[in-house]
Amino acid sequence: MKLVIVESPAKAKTIEKYLGAGFTVRASVGHIRDLPKSNKDAVDVAGGFVPRYLIVKEKQKIIDELHEIAERSDEVILATDPDREGEAIAWHLAETIGLKKPKRIVFHEITEKAVQEALANPRMIDDELVRAQEARRVLDRLFGYDLSGLIWKKVRYGLSAGRVQSPALRIIMEREREIRAFIAVPFWVISADVKTKKGEQFTVICTVEPGAEKEAERILKAAQSGDWKVKGVEESEQARTPKAPFTTSTLQQAASTRLGLSPSRTMSIAQKLYEAGFITYMRTDSTNLAKEAQDNLVKAATDEFGEKYAEARVYKTKSKSAQEAHEAVRPTDPSKHSLGHNEEQKKLYALIRARAMASQMTDAKIMRTKIRANIAGESIPDFAANGSRVMFDGWLAADPDARGEDVELPKAAEGDALTLVEARSEGKETQPPGRYSEAGLVKELEKRGIGRPSTYASTIRTLETRGYVEKQGRTLIPTATGDVVSTFIEGNFGEYISDTFTAEMENELDEIAEGKRKYEKTLKDFYGPFAKAIKSKNKIEKITNMGDAPKEFPCPICAGPMVYKLSKNGRFMSCAKFPDCLGARKEDGGEIAPPKDIGEACPECGNPSTRRSGQAGKLMEREGRFGRFIACSNFPKCKYVRKDPTEEARSKTGVACPTCQKGEMVERRGRFGIFFSCSNYPDCKNAIKAKPTGRMCEMCNSLMMEGTKTIPERCSSKSCPNHNPHKLKK
Repeated sequence: MKLVIVESPAKAKTIEKYLGAGFTVRASVGHIRDLPKSNKDAVDVAGGFVPRYLIVKEKQKIIDELHEIAERSDEVILATDPDREGEAIAWHLAETIGLKKPKRIVFHEITEKAVQEALANPRMIDDELVRAQEARRVLDRLFGYDLSGLIWKKVRYGLSAGRVQSPALRIIMEREREIRAFIAVPFWVISADVKTKKGEQFTVICTVEPGAEKEAERILKAAQSGDWKVKGVEESEQARTPKAPFTTSTLQQAASTRLGLSPSRTMSIAQKLYEAGFITYMRTDSTNLAKEAQDNLVKAATDEFGEKYAEARVYKTKSKSAQEAHEAVRPTDPSKHSLGHNEEQKKLYALIRARAMASQMTDAKIMRTKIRANIAGESIPDFAANGSRVMFDGWLAADPDARGEDVELPKAAEGDALTLVEARSEGKETQPPGRYSEAGLVKELEKRGIGRPSTYASTIRTLETRGYVEKQGRTLIPTATGDVVSTFIEGNFGEYISDTFTAEMENELDEIAEGKRKYEKTLKDFYGPFAKAIKSKNKIEKITNMGDAPKEFPCPICAGPMVYKLSKNGRFMSCAKFPDCLGARKEDGGEIAPPKDIGEACPECGNPSTRRSGQAGKLMEREGRFGRFIACSNFPKCKYVRKDPTEEARSKTGVACPTCQKGEMVERRGRFGIFFSCSNYPDCKNAIKAKPTGRMCEMCNSLMMEGTKTIPERCSSKSCPNHNPHKLKK
């Protein structure tokens, strides 16, 4: 018997169909080891940046099962994903299970032919790829933990920084500052709807420069009363060449623009399509197509549209890090029009298929047209309309939505009479540059060489969860918190989040994968100066305010001036005399009731005999996001909060915490709603998103929690297959 290990149960299920008898396919369910949460124990810097891995708690049962099956197997084959992350998972499996000579296979599509070819050509684990992934993981940990720790001290507790996250936030803030500094200038646009003799209607416009309102009125008056004619027609035939098939980045951009999907959602759907065998691997920088895949796309285009539409093309990969063995994202069988288990999957598959097929088709022939029109006998600027006509659709037949919103103009000739339908004048203002959408930020990060496309989705998601940006529709808007954090990092560590530094570091990590750079030297060259820079900033003053508040909002207690400050929930106004005066307002100027001394000492830090240092704490009634509450005056140094006896009784579940085995799982309210966590928080941080049932999962020994009407109970661990029991094989 041969044991094949992959990452996901869905992938295992698909591969199992192709291998048949003699093979057992199992899933590791992602990473089985990771760095510990404490930075102090995570990396041995002095010993050569050696990472200290720990087994992921929920994976012990999976590891035990894999170890037991491996011992009974004649051969163990590691078939994890064909990238650095997949190579690292294969290495961790070999190290943890104790595999002596495992075979490593890779395939970029889960089809029977690809899997069988991979089995026929096994190799050893690529140590250089593993080392490159390890360098990236260690580098991100050192950068994030050290800089985040400083931000906690100097800005606010609970904030974070990241090697790619912080440059991405800087880019968003740079655009935001441009918008704030922008001064709008008014101008006028005169539009006229006109018709040809054949009754074909189109719109011509004339733009009047700023400050010329009277000129705009004169032009409008002439437009409404005169005889219209075509003054000139300019036409030029152009060829529109199809774009290369999708890479990870371009797929995320197109799915955001056309389907309204976030990058993280796009990757999640693409993962399902890949695991089902419908598309090739979705994490790739390459635009290459295998010869057989190219032939299949050309044939599909010929069969669907005719021979004059098909044309084999080769695209040059822009990314230096892209490996030639990798392929672009494409359908595994382009002859199949609609694949997917739900509407989202079908739409994304259709987009991928259209782009891949269009890449192997002929140019579209477009007639670019400009029609100039004016009023006979009037000395006014010409009106104009720009548009096009499709002479031959070519690849647009496969991907018609790629044409965009180009206006189609009628056929016209110089001197043709036009009939006015309506003329109007509209005052406008010059517009500031637009904020980044998710697709726009992905494009900008790739253009600047910051990060890797496979990480963009998680980077944007982190910016949102940290409260640095808010998403309105598809637009990313920086928050006050994001502004403060970015300003602090730019002012003190600008060189470490610059485009040049970040892109060069990505290149160095790529060179480790290629065997051109050494792991330890790369990390040492970075961390030595970085650690010194962190240490040098320890003496800078803490940011206590974010500037003066508007004078129309005086302190509600002493009527003095107020300043903006940053809290966990964003900006608010605080009296400039704080702590002597406790007056406060919301960001919009609304009053916040001041803290009220209830005349009791804090039970944790208010007793002089038990207090280590500092002033004795007093209990204060405060106003929070969820109403009034009683807490210590020494917050955040003392985090005591008095619990409402009624609320505390209601929140108890009677289920013991399996992590610390001391506390009880209780109901709590957080920024994302109700959740359940250990009563011993913060000493024990065990938390789940739904009410525990008291039972333990048979697969991973985690708590079971309440589900839905159709799935009454499920495992609380997201990495356990039993988290989605409806997907398990009956």
